[in-house]
Amino acid sequence: MKLESKTVHIGVCTDYTGAISTPIYQSATFRHPALGQSTGFDYTRSQNPTRKVLEEGIAVLEEGVAGYAFASGMAAVTAVLMLYKQGDHLIVVEDCYGGTYRVVDKVFSQFGLTVTFVDGSNLEEVTQAIQPNTKAILIETPTNPLMKIVDIKAIIELAKAANAHSIVDNTFLTPYFQRPLALGADLVLHSGTKYLAGHNDLVCGLVVAREAELAEKVKYIQNSTGAILSPNDSWLLMRSIKTLALRMEKHNANALAVAAWLAQHPAVCQVYYPGLPDHPGKHIHDAQASGYGGMLSFTVNTAEKAAALLEKVQLIRFAESLGGVETLITLPAVQTHADVPVAVRERLGISDRLLRLSVGIEAVEDIIADLARALQ
Repeated sequence: MKLESKTVHIGVCTDYTGAISTPIYQSATFRHPALGQSTGFDYTRSQNPTRKVLEEGIAVLEEGVAGYAFASGMAAVTAVLMLYKQGDHLIVVEDCYGGTYRVVDKVFSQFGLTVTFVDGSNLEEVTQAIQPNTKAILIETPTNPLMKIVDIKAIIELAKAANAHSIVDNTFLTPYFQRPLALGADLVLHSGTKYLAGHNDLVCGLVVAREAELAEKVKYIQNSTGAILSPNDSWLLMRSIKTLALRMEKHNANALAVAAWLAQHPAVCQVYYPGLPDHPGKHIHDAQASGYGGMLSFTVNTAEKAAALLEKVQLIRFAESLGGVETLITLPAVQTHADVPVAVRERLGISDRLLRLSVGIEAVEDIIADLARALQ
């Protein structure tokens, strides 16, 4: 089946009743048939029938051997980082999600993990960052919020040569537009809160592994630390994924139109969107992804105009997060990336003039009209 069909049929007829929608097994514990026997379900932290269907579904969509659902995107990131130990070294893209930057730089550094942040689009810089104790290279592509393109296959080869894991945060594009495991990556991460859930009403995270050995390690950490997704939220996420293909196509079409409009506006200095013909690394993106997604960033000529725009938008909502059906706008320097050191933000270009737009599925004419009013 094509991926559109796979998304629709996630959770269909998964138990003996023939229910088209997987039931919500709202149970903390399960009866044992006899001493030493199990139905496969003992305690919901270890496994729950509803969550199991979701986890199997995301593994199918990402073309991995197993998937794991967590209580948030950061819980998923944390579980992956717990694969590594004191003395290990990680390489992470420098303009990653601010929460990822914070947990690596401030939290896991306390436990003896070291990290080098790099420009993931510069393979020479990534190569030079590799050390004898490098255990993983963690990338986003496109990056957040500057939409830099990272060559997934090249990163995989560098990681293999260093005997390290290649990890891809696929939140922005989802398996509908990009499947890193099929290219050879070891792990895929999602803040499922974003496009997979898609309605700004659910917080969740997902990890998918390409091979069984690594999958078992993630499973062990998930069960041991317990940051699992609840049965009800697992059901909500499955329901949302059923419309993923439709939503991603609309997000993509709207973002292309909005990016092109912003690129010609006199108050806009630069637009960051991989669908624009002059976007750096577009040829790499086109070789590894089938669409551009709904995320874009742009700079205006003054910080005052950026602040004024946030106050003037009406249809567009000034709010954090992304990937929902509603269009959202944020100022990364003071919100999503506030924990990135000021000097690093300034060097990267995450300034008080940079705005990040999560383009929703409204009529694109209405989105553009709202931006036009706000930019006057």
